[in-house]
Amino acid sequence: MRYFIELSYQGKNYHGWQIQPDANSIQEELNKAVSTVLQEEISVVGAGRTDTGVHASQMFAHFDTTKRLDKNIVFKFNSLLPEDIVVHHVKKVADDKHARFDALTRSYEYRIWLGRNPFLLETTWQLFHQKLDVDAMNEAAKILLEFEDFQAFSKVKTEVKTFNCKVAKAVWTYEGNQLTFHITANRFLRNMVRAIVGTLVDVGKHKITNQDFRNIILSKDRANAGLSVPAKGLFLTEITY
Repeated sequence: MRYFIELSYQGKNYHGWQIQPDANSIQEELNKAVSTVLQEEISVVGAGRTDTGVHASQMFAHFDTTKRLDKNIVFKFNSLLPEDIVVHHVKKVADDKHARFDALTRSYEYRIWLGRNPFLLETTWQLFHQKLDVDAMNEAAKILLEFEDFQAFSKVKTEVKTFNCKVAKAVWTYEGNQLTFHITANRFLRNMVRAIVGTLVDVGKHKITNQDFRNIILSKDRANAGLSVPAKGLFLTEITY
């Protein structure tokens, strides 16, 4: 039988989702908890791979077992997980349902705090004494919907068959001191969102124009794009099936 787990986590203490040889990961912690509760070796399959320090307010994973799970299974998993990883739901699904390959869209948010806030140090990138032209950033963000090849925003050393992604949404919202970039696509490249945000911030600082932003995408060269902003401001927020 196959089960889906819905979970969330704060990524500060982990080297990303995927199991690493010499570093702690979300997947490893989840494997340990599920295996201990079910008393068998379990390897969960995640809907994606968040990088070191990246958070998730919604993540899905699946696992297979011959055992029927009781109604207290969420409590049992959470009792063994670190406090920065929380399971919300466990649901039985069809045996061929796949957490990664059946996902239709993934959504991320990148959160910038304009000013200083000691309580948000771990979950925002804080910019002070800097003004950003949010209208210009939103105009540039619309350009993303015109393209599919995002090699310019991909980590250079990465093994992928294609750099194509279908971006369905890319918009900045501004509330109080928090500036948030919302982006939805069918898939994402490694480091893609953080590189896009860094480049859009350059637009907001008037370092580059909207046409420059378009030319960066057309160049397919990571060296032309902006900096990769800190991981702590990035959240995986929604996965649809």
